[in-house]
Amino acid sequence: MSIEIGVVDAGRSERSAMVRVWDPLVRLFHWSLVGLFAFAYLTSEGWKSAHIVAGYFVGALVIFRVLWGVVGTKNACFSSFVRGPAATLDYLRNAVTFRAPRYLGHNPAGGAMIVTLLAAIATIATTGYMMTADAFWGVEWLEEVHVTTVYVTLGLIALHVAGVVLASIEHRENLAGAMFTGMKRSN
Repeated sequence: MSIEIGVVDAGRSERSAMVRVWDPLVRLFHWSLVGLFAFAYLTSEGWKSAHIVAGYFVGALVIFRVLWGVVGTKNACFSSFVRGPAATLDYLRNAVTFRAPRYLGHNPAGGAMIVTLLAAIATIATTGYMMTADAFWGVEWLEEVHVTTVYVTLGLIALHVAGVVLASIEHRENLAGAMFTGMKRSN
């Protein structure tokens, strides 16, 4: 789907085609995960039952996203954005010097971050679930893995947001806004 909209730049008008990049399910997943992860983090100390329920929903979201990454729309599929380490490192080298190419979907660093975040959040959900099972009740190493992975994930989230801001500045587009609307400019 392509939509033509007028853009005024320095007193002149140009035509810029907007295309749908992020499907509604990807956007709903993304913002639901943001909200539920924050809620689970904020309720981890004082409201255990809500924390556990939020954890189940987070786990279900991760399962959904992995499935949607295999059978979903073009830009949702892992095959469209997961690249090898060499391509990711090359992209990062170019990004720090503001010479990285623009991607309509996820760039190689974004793809690596998605896989890393999904793995980390799956670890959090799995260890959280295990901590509620009789077989693992009170096992200290499991709680340590759970808590450590939460803090590693918070660091990854900070890097993710920094990457979104950097790419938004470099390519003069609002990537966070695109995750709300699903639309990006085609060129």
